[in-house]
Amino acid sequence: MKQLRPAFTIIEILISVIILSLAILPVLKVHTDNQEQIIYISERNKRALQDSLYLDTAIFQQHKETKSAYDILTGSFKINELKSREILKKNHKDIYIPEEIRITPLPEEGGPTAIVNEVMLKDKHSSNYYFFTLDGFE
Repeated sequence: MKQLRPAFTIIEILISVIILSLAILPVLKVHTDNQEQIIYISERNKRALQDSLYLDTAIFQQHKETKSAYDILTGSFKINELKSREILKKNHKDIYIPEEIRITPLPEEGGPTAIVNEVMLKDKHSSNYYFFTLDGFE
């Protein structure tokens, strides 16, 4: 008579499945977290690209207004293509321009005065941008 080889019992198989499941759970959590971060970063980068349409010096006259990218850019560019106009008109941001900040050097050290202008764009992902200019040398 042939001898039967020992096989895995149902309990051993269940324990191995439980161990594998517990090992896979952290990997799935990390994957999900990374996916959410990738979506956020890609959305944030898209918004930053749209924000760059508003970074013209004409924006400093738009405090507490909601403007489209088309409204801001028409003073600097002539936009002939109808499709481009429509895309720019759909992109709206609330614009806030706080008072400029003057940074003066110490009198004994001398040097230029820096002027800092902040532009705050409010939307789903709000952004702050800064314009720096030097006023002159002393």
